[in-house]
Amino acid sequence: MGPPSSSGFYVSRAVALLLAGLAAAFLLALAALAALYGRCARVPPSDLPHRAGPDTAPSPPRTPEEPLPPGRTRPTREPVVTATTGHGRPPGPWDQLRLPPWLVPLHYELELWPRLRPQESWAPTLTFTGRVNITVRCTAATRRLLLHSLFLDCESAEVRGPLASDAGDGTVGRVPVDDVWFAFDMQYMVLELGGPLQPGGRYELQLSFSGLVYQDLREGLFFSVYTDQGERRALLASQMEPTFARSVFPCFDEPALKATFNVTIIHDPSYVALSNMPKLGQSVRRDTNGSVWTVSTFSTTPHMPTYLVALAVCDYAYVDRSERGKEIRIWARKDAIENGNADFALNITGPIFSFLEDLFNISYPLPKTDIIALPTFDNSAMENWGLLIFDESLLLMPLNDQVTDKKAVISFILSHEIGHQWFGNLVTMNWWNDVWLKEGFASYFEFGVINYFNPKFPRNEIFFSNILRNVLSEDHVLVSRAVSLKAENFTETSEINELFDLFTYNKGASLARMLSSFLNENLFINALKSYLKTFSYSNAEQDDLWRHFQMVIDDQNKTLLPATVKSIMDSWTHQSGFPVITLNVSTGTVKQEPFYLGKVKNETLLPHNDTWIVPILWIKNGITQSLVWLDKSSKIFPEMQVSASNHDWVILNLNMTGYYRVNYDQLGWKKLNQQLEKDPKAIPVIHRLQVIDDAFSLSKNNYIEIETALDLTKYLAEEDEIIVWYAVLVNLVTKDLVFDANSYDMYPLLKKYLLKRLTSIWNVYSTIIRENATVLQDDYLALVALEKLFETACWLGLEDCLQLSRELFKNWTNQPENEIPSPIKSVILCYGIALGSEEEWDFLLNMYANKTKEEERIQLAYAMSCSRDPRILNRYLEYAITASPFAFNETNVIEVVAAAEVGRYIAKDFLVNNWQAVSERYGTQSLVTLMNIIGRTISTDLQITELQQFFGNMLEEHQRLTVHAKLQTIKNKNLENKRRSARMTAWLRRNA
Repeated sequence: MGPPSSSGFYVSRAVALLLAGLAAAFLLALAALAALYGRCARVPPSDLPHRAGPDTAPSPPRTPEEPLPPGRTRPTREPVVTATTGHGRPPGPWDQLRLPPWLVPLHYELELWPRLRPQESWAPTLTFTGRVNITVRCTAATRRLLLHSLFLDCESAEVRGPLASDAGDGTVGRVPVDDVWFAFDMQYMVLELGGPLQPGGRYELQLSFSGLVYQDLREGLFFSVYTDQGERRALLASQMEPTFARSVFPCFDEPALKATFNVTIIHDPSYVALSNMPKLGQSVRRDTNGSVWTVSTFSTTPHMPTYLVALAVCDYAYVDRSERGKEIRIWARKDAIENGNADFALNITGPIFSFLEDLFNISYPLPKTDIIALPTFDNSAMENWGLLIFDESLLLMPLNDQVTDKKAVISFILSHEIGHQWFGNLVTMNWWNDVWLKEGFASYFEFGVINYFNPKFPRNEIFFSNILRNVLSEDHVLVSRAVSLKAENFTETSEINELFDLFTYNKGASLARMLSSFLNENLFINALKSYLKTFSYSNAEQDDLWRHFQMVIDDQNKTLLPATVKSIMDSWTHQSGFPVITLNVSTGTVKQEPFYLGKVKNETLLPHNDTWIVPILWIKNGITQSLVWLDKSSKIFPEMQVSASNHDWVILNLNMTGYYRVNYDQLGWKKLNQQLEKDPKAIPVIHRLQVIDDAFSLSKNNYIEIETALDLTKYLAEEDEIIVWYAVLVNLVTKDLVFDANSYDMYPLLKKYLLKRLTSIWNVYSTIIRENATVLQDDYLALVALEKLFETACWLGLEDCLQLSRELFKNWTNQPENEIPSPIKSVILCYGIALGSEEEWDFLLNMYANKTKEEERIQLAYAMSCSRDPRILNRYLEYAITASPFAFNETNVIEVVAAAEVGRYIAKDFLVNNWQAVSERYGTQSLVTLMNIIGRTISTDLQITELQQFFGNMLEEHQRLTVHAKLQTIKNKNLENKRRSARMTAWLRRNA
């Protein structure tokens, strides 16, 4: 699956906020569905007998091996179908998250018939019907079958077998199905049989079912309505990962239960149907009304898990090419294909496949690859074998914007999903507890692919910016989780969905990179080749991977390790957080301790006794030194001592390949500061990034004083690398600082201090923007960092920044084809509105009304909140709660305005008079969020009381308790920020 939005690279902040809102909406929808599902026994077809109601408990189950009483036989009859939600049923295997091992699926014959027609008034839901024949092998005698099913109506169920090849006499038997019931808690369909299945026998489960397809739910089967060539159209697609295949067809929905699939899709003749494999044939079917439908059948897939089954039904066009004799097609809206938006992705997809084939020495096994761009797709992208699904914003290249990071974004995402063809599709984790084996390695190889095609890309700096910085800022011992978990720790399906997070992707990629760094690239790749070859079309666990690394290590004698690969890597994957490595440069003593958010004085109270086996690559005076290992709490390395010489300095963690932060004693930091002021270029860019980011993080969490971090910024007038400036600004000019109404003592000092150093780097990039912004197209780090540079310069009141904002905004409003460079568009729009009048605001409002792309509408909605005119903001808030022509469905306008510089005051007063309307429009949970936003600056108990009284009538009792606890947390955080700000202000007085 595509990387999570929290990575900070793939999804904008505005989109991230939107996704949070959509998630809340989805949970409400899911709760409603669950209530419906648990409330009613599935309505039976008219030709089946009456079925038991929802409160009818199944007959007491027997164990699979229990024989029937002597002389008793099962009646042959149609099964009864019952739904249960955990009440009124005896305990059994349906109470466990994992399927019992009685059956092994071998092959699925799957037919799906979604009732999607063009030129219809599409309702929020469509119906679909389906049939699936699953060939299974029985491994233990059983009278009961469990398989996954969620929100599906079972229309009929039969079990045939033993199949002829096993019976020996050419006959095929039939095992009566006495009862079919649903265990909703663990999402099972249970078949009670009239006779036992025999170990070693092969059987065929024949199931007919029906269900609903929801618009834009984007889990299981879903459909989307969009505009193409001026017309409203609809398409249907699937998203089965991790556990949504069971909502499309009854199946054995676990990653280790691989099988082959023959897929048949019945669809309107004007649509094209796509699936994992090439189309095998096409025929015609008429429904009961005599209407004609097309039946598309597809070739048999390789062995694969259910989560990779994929299909799409659409009215799309495509572009294609061949790579090593295999067809690649990019499918998208006809407008996008005609405009050439898919050409960039098409041209790089084949070479990425070829590079990875050569790297792993394993050919891509499927005969074709289809990649489809959906108008919206919450998962960013999905790696289904043979049919990759993307959000079009991550696959299609806009041709009107000459300065965009879209080329890099598309390259990274494509590399990630194509990497899954080996990590995940060819070799699949045995269970979701090791999902990092696919997501972490796919994320890691994004950078290998990009580096191969763009050798000048600063790989280390980009990895830091895209992957490492984000996860280090979120990871710590008491809140995060281990990358690899114990399988038995899972008790609910929802826990599987939660694994697709920053730790699986970013931490997984970081640990893979660390492993590669302390071995070497050749050993690393050789071990992966062995692993992929051994477990092709099968499943593996983390220990399987470590065994193959150990085999490669044991076959050579150049690289020596202090412990087995398993011991080393388990110390990182099986525990949460990461260490802080502290070097005393006077003694050469290196120690490790767990990193905590807000280090406390009495650490003995904190539950963490383990240590990491830490590889330390390092440099001294710019020269790379030999690898050393810290395999205990502390060690002495005499070679790390520094002399009194002004030229002597040490930096641990070469290229930031180790997953840890580095601290130094007072002398160590002083030496680095002296070197930066004397000759900053002697320290490589990645390490200027490192010392800034480590120092600010450590100071924020009480490992070092804030003054130590600030001292490292004195040299910045000589810093010409924008990515280093980015690290400084995101750490120094934080949201808390910008939002803090009490920071005005610091503001003029910070303005003077930063502008004195910022002018040089600003002049470089402002000149480029004015004269020829297109030269930035291949400067990826600039594209990443420009927004923060512009945002800070304008916030500090740099007149040239404000003037440039006016110029770019005016040029765009006069002629919208004069695109504002996308990396700075949000800033320019914001300051264009802040510095403008009602005329500019109305222009943006009209632009919003005419935009169809969700991401563009969100960007405009946020920009409109930047107005400094209270009257305009009140008008904006009125639009948000009235039936205006502006839907504002993409974001919560009240929250957006409340988070703005002037809007925080307007929103509070607006709520007093309109809280009922706000609650009805956005829900009571929005009031909790608004309280948190408005309460950002509180620092006393009196202020908490005032806010609680203010919101008292708006919140329910349980919400009041939650909010009170949250406000106490905010207050404590603000008090800590005040103390920090006071010290920063004092330092700035001395140094500004």
